Amino acid sequence: MSDNLANPAPLGLMGFGMTTVLLNIHNAGLFEMSAVILAMGIFYGGIAQIIAGCMEFKKGNTFGTTAFTSYGLFWLTLVFIIYFNGKFGIPANTMGFLACYLFMWGLFTFFMWIGTWKANRGLQVVFLSLTILFWMLAARDAFGWTGTWAVLTGYEGIFCGFSAIYCAMAQVINENFKRVVLPLGQK
Repeated sequence: MSDNLANPAPLGLMGFGMTTVLLNIHNAGLFEMSAVILAMGIFYGGIAQIIAGCMEFKKGNTFGTTAFTSYGLFWLTLVFIIYFNGKFGIPANTMGFLACYLFMWGLFTFFMWIGTWKANRGLQVVFLSLTILFWMLAARDAFGWTGTWAVLTGYEGIFCGFSAIYCAMAQVINENFKRVVLPLGQK
């Protein structure tokens, strides 16, 4: 039965990729935080990835289930942290504790990256660049590194997001054409 189901990975990768690009355009200092980023974080980065994770579960893919549901929930927690920070009686975040939050996501992503070692090169790039992004964000918040470091972090995040978009579209296009049009560097 699982062979008859559509591949949910492109949905999850697009939800992650597009939301990551938009947030990191902000992190690079090009735009202010806005409802665009928060809405993408809730609906496409959050809910769409959770749906993709549930679909991966149905297909029996533990890696995909863990990745998409976890990162979908990451986006929902991040939007909550941003929106509710210091409001409605919720204590404001300290940059040090936010750095811990980001570091832990980097640690999770590092182990997920190890899980990609038997996957295609495109997916390896997504998870490695995401590990680097989380740890760069953690360092930014832990040490108060603004300016050049923050801008470089934003651009690294834009690269990470576009790498996920590429992987998603490669899967859709390659499956649609029934041949490799956009290579993923198969293992």
